[in-house]
Amino acid sequence: MPHRALALAVLCAVSLMVVLDGSIVAVALPAIQNDLGFTPSTLAWVVNAYLIAFAGLLLLSGRLGDLIGRKRVFLAGLGVFTLASLLCGIAQDQAQLIVFRFLQGAGGALASAVVLGMITTLHPEPRARAKAIGVYSFTQAAGSSIGLIAGGTLTQLLDWHWTFFVNLPIGAIALALAVRLLADDRGPGLRAGTDVTGAGLVTGGLMLLVYTIVKAEEYTWADTRTLGLLAVSLLLLAGFVFRQAKARQPLLPLRIFRLRAVSGANTVMVLMVAGLFGFQFITALYLQRVLRLDALSTGFAFLPAPLSIAVMSLVFAERLNHRFGARTVLVTGLSAVALALGFLATVEADGNYATDVLPALVLMGIGFGAAMPALMGQAMSDVAPADAGVASGLINTTQQIGAAIGTAVLATAAASRTGSLLAEGTAMPEALTSGYRTAYALSAGLLALAVFVAAVALRDRKAQEAIVA
Repeated sequence: MPHRALALAVLCAVSLMVVLDGSIVAVALPAIQNDLGFTPSTLAWVVNAYLIAFAGLLLLSGRLGDLIGRKRVFLAGLGVFTLASLLCGIAQDQAQLIVFRFLQGAGGALASAVVLGMITTLHPEPRARAKAIGVYSFTQAAGSSIGLIAGGTLTQLLDWHWTFFVNLPIGAIALALAVRLLADDRGPGLRAGTDVTGAGLVTGGLMLLVYTIVKAEEYTWADTRTLGLLAVSLLLLAGFVFRQAKARQPLLPLRIFRLRAVSGANTVMVLMVAGLFGFQFITALYLQRVLRLDALSTGFAFLPAPLSIAVMSLVFAERLNHRFGARTVLVTGLSAVALALGFLATVEADGNYATDVLPALVLMGIGFGAAMPALMGQAMSDVAPADAGVASGLINTTQQIGAAIGTAVLATAAASRTGSLLAEGTAMPEALTSGYRTAYALSAGLLALAVFVAAVALRDRKAQEAIVA
């Protein structure tokens, strides 16, 4: 039991580090821009290079774990991620930092894609698995908020290089422990399922899709370049689906989508993360540009959210799921998040953090902390052990696609509304706040749709057992 607990701690620590790295750099972007001379348009690639590699390689990484062993893929990814963190920290120019961020995203994909599959294998008993997934879900749910806090602290007290250097001791210790604690597992080998064509189609399609989404803010969605890139990415993904239906050893066995829990959970994940990841981006802007908080204060302003998530996911989530069923907890949690976003949609230009933002962060943390473990449990509940890696990679892939969609769509909606009001002569604070309100309302709508899908598409295991009986 102590061995399993320590192994779980290592897996979740690495998962937290990878998730955290997607947001820790966000607060440091102004300092990076000043030091390396980025323009506003090129600065976005410090974030986008990581996101594109991470999202594009998750599915392939998960399948590699099933074929050659999840421990091997995890260790390789952790090693690449740690080395890339060092290279990012010592980067001397723009090109180096962007290339090393792409490498860092690739390592993060390899490591994190197999974590959930390893956790479910490590804890075969239902209640123990539910507790373990609750811990893992905390890292997924709170990682971005913790990243904002850590990024603001490191940048203000030290410098932006430490947003990367902080990964080095964590990565080194995790590598040493993982080699000893994680059980060796051997898959059937690459020859049993090396779908090179499928791998190329899905990796290229996902990377191009995420690239198109993040560039849409610059080009606009109606631009021919955006529409053309979107069409090509969808064509590649459609080719991948066709390939999987015909391949003898598919990279992504389409049979897993026949599992109601898998298809429903992944749909909910896209909608939920699209609303919540965009919320973080918009709220950071509202706190800094309207309420005039500095980088460090902005980071700590998010602290109530991860604290609430921790309490729910680590203390209460397993008990609630056991007593009421995963779907009931998921629907209730998502409803609380939608309510919190609706509350934020009423913020004013002369607003106050304590009364206008803090209550929503607490409610959102409670709802998300309850919903995330239930959703992760649903995504893996009926998956065969041989497909655990690809199912883990799939739910992480949909999470990243949702993040890209949410950030691009909500940022575009907010900017469009603000631009229209500025053209009409509205003062800057009021115009910005109105744009943020529009984004919050869209976020609430996405969460409301996620509630509907969860209620209709998913079932509680207790209900299924009653039907069978």
